[in-house]
Amino acid sequence: MNADHAASSPGFDPRPGKPLSLAPGVRLVLAPNPSPMTERGTNTYLLGEGHVTVLDPGPDLPVHLAAITAALAPGERIARILVSHSHVDHAPAARPLALATGAPVLAFGDAEAGRSERMKRLVGQGIGGGEGVDAAFRPDATLADGDDLDIGGATLRILHTPGHLGNHLSFLWGQALFCGDTVMGWAPSLVSPPDGDLTDFMRSLDRLEALGQTRLYPGHGGPVDDGPARIRALRSHRLGREAAIRNAIAAGAGDAQAIVQRVYTDVPVALLPGALRNVLAHLIDLEGRGLVAFDGLPGPDTPLHATG
Repeated sequence: MNADHAASSPGFDPRPGKPLSLAPGVRLVLAPNPSPMTERGTNTYLLGEGHVTVLDPGPDLPVHLAAITAALAPGERIARILVSHSHVDHAPAARPLALATGAPVLAFGDAEAGRSERMKRLVGQGIGGGEGVDAAFRPDATLADGDDLDIGGATLRILHTPGHLGNHLSFLWGQALFCGDTVMGWAPSLVSPPDGDLTDFMRSLDRLEALGQTRLYPGHGGPVDDGPARIRALRSHRLGREAAIRNAIAAGAGDAQAIVQRVYTDVPVALLPGALRNVLAHLIDLEGRGLVAFDGLPGPDTPLHATG
């Protein structure tokens, strides 16, 4: 299965601002921020009834904030606001929604939280990154891996799933897995160092697959009925990219830019910057495993060579 092909539920056709019931206790309000990186837009989920939990309020757009509150039934109120990670398409609406409703904002931490030690050493070293990060995001309280929240009498389990971003969380609610941008049915996730870490990302895929049969509710795109199958497809896609990158190095590609030119020949020009960030993430992972060495600090133009 090609990871770039849609794996989400057929018939998924939401409209921005129009609440859509996906399952008992699960409502979707689609944000009007479509792009090559967000598909139709950000999925804002309303979980439970009565005292409602909002997951990923999305960008700070007045029309979207109004749609979230309009999706509440008479007598309902927003009890808490959860943020899967602090990218600008997921987090900025959290604060204005909290001010309007009095609900607290809960997340793993700010934009720096959860970053691996290796990536901490690369911050400010000319590696780039930072695209799409809501640097101003601050939750009212933090959530830790393994924490439980009660929603409608059922446990929402908090899972720290770094990789796409260091502070990324997923949320398990019965057999429903709200996986943010770690797993999507329509495309692979961007991993851009030093904010993202491919080594962590692959571990997070392993952890989510080990949960067993789940229905995925991603941050963008439609639900995925067979979660483990989709995760296996994405892992296979990443391993295929890794093999292509190593082959490109063996054929003479001497830096990340040259590798992109050899490996991503079928990618639209607008997506090549993202491809470069993904290649760099792979190279840093390969360096950590002793298979590649940079001739200096890792970066898009840093010369490199195979060591294994």
